[in-house]
Amino acid sequence: MVYRIYRVRDVVRIPPDKFGKPLDIAAWEELRRKYEGVITRNMGIIVTVFDVDVDPQGKIIPGDGATYHKVEFTILAFYPFVKEVVEGEVNTVVKNGVFVDLGASDGFVYINQIADERIEYDPTRPALLLRDSKRMIEKGDIVRARVYNVAPLPGKGLRVQLTMRQPYLGNLKWLKKRG
Repeated sequence: MVYRIYRVRDVVRIPPDKFGKPLDIAAWEELRRKYEGVITRNMGIIVTVFDVDVDPQGKIIPGDGATYHKVEFTILAFYPFVKEVVEGEVNTVVKNGVFVDLGASDGFVYINQIADERIEYDPTRPALLLRDSKRMIEKGDIVRARVYNVAPLPGKGLRVQLTMRQPYLGNLKWLKKRG
């Protein structure tokens, strides 16, 4: 599954300007600020934080007006695994392949990973045209692909490389015609 759920323990800092809010709401806001959008090697891109359980007994550190509370919460993270089959909408077609929207990140299918036939780029559409079968891929098409590499990009997200050169993968329009 492209998305994973993790249960995490941490300590959350509640700043003095949030003392007027209920503790669970203040903790949730601070955890979202700290974690959402963060990219980790083990979990991938953290999409959201939910189901926050805060210890009401906090600690105060001298010189800091905030309170610190033990907290346990759930994280929803985006991290596809190698060999996983995914579906997504083509959002960009370029000369060397297509970018596929997978939700929290895009995947990329290099032109040589689309099919076993010669492919040409048509910049007027833009689209990729498969010469022998007369099929094409253009923006808005829904494709099914297999993940063959995932690598974190420092500060930019994940590099998800996809292939469609296997049976039952490709543009869903092609697969429906096949029967």
